[in-house]
Amino acid sequence: MKKNILVLGGTRFFGRKLVELLLEDGHNVSIITRGMSGNPFGDRVEHIIADRENKVNLLEKVGGRTFDIVFDNICYSPKAAYTFCEMFNGKIGKLLFTSTLSTYTVDGKAKSENDFDPYTYEIKMGGSTDFTYGEGKRQAEAVFFKYATFPVVAVRFPIVMGEDDYTRRLHFHVNRVSKGEPIGFVNMSAEMSFIQAAEAAQFLKWAGMAEEVEGPYNATANGKISLSDLINLVEEATGKTADIYISENEEIMSPYAVEDTWYMTNEKATKEGFQFTDLHDWLKPLIEAIAKE
Repeated sequence: MKKNILVLGGTRFFGRKLVELLLEDGHNVSIITRGMSGNPFGDRVEHIIADRENKVNLLEKVGGRTFDIVFDNICYSPKAAYTFCEMFNGKIGKLLFTSTLSTYTVDGKAKSENDFDPYTYEIKMGGSTDFTYGEGKRQAEAVFFKYATFPVVAVRFPIVMGEDDYTRRLHFHVNRVSKGEPIGFVNMSAEMSFIQAAEAAQFLKWAGMAEEVEGPYNATANGKISLSDLINLVEEATGKTADIYISENEEIMSPYAVEDTWYMTNEKATKEGFQFTDLHDWLKPLIEAIAKE
């Protein structure tokens, strides 16, 4: 059934892949951007130029509009979440909010959805500059689950990987090893989980279309990998030996430099029917592809 869908943050990386999937399925898609990264979809979407952080501007552009589903990939604060609820309560069928592994503490334990409870979390209102990334997402989840009158799914992703990753976090490692440049870590034995961008987009679409899916959901590829094994894959792909330092020097610090194992389980979503890929099936080919760029 064709749906009217709004996507906030849909012009790059997994947000762009999500929009492509929705268009392939024949849905009517509108996107909101600040107009800085262009519109890669042309007239296949309605392109609304608005500042998500500016309540007056946002109301002017989409106030009074109704949508079956909204995918919000760019909410980073309780203030933005509360504005969203004020604007869309009674006007949308469902919200998919892109959250993060960063809602969980780094303590060496596998994280399930119950390890962070947004329903009882104390809300402290503020903007994105008032909180760390993880705390901003925790606060936004808490606001959505408290104030939204529409169903909410908080999709908690680990670090998302892909050749077209604009953050270039995996590229950082491949490029520095290729050039013989040092990389700093805190704990090379720490294990992490990841998801690829195409899979992240697929999960968002699945969670949006499945009527019974509501609440917090972890979404990660099956498996985990230690940082030492990850660097081994980079060394194999580049044919170079990594120059690794156990250091807190900001200039060389890896964006994956965590002090302890930090990964999530996907058991909840798996039991409800989503089939995740296996990390070790695609990570090595991805690193090899980046090494050839």
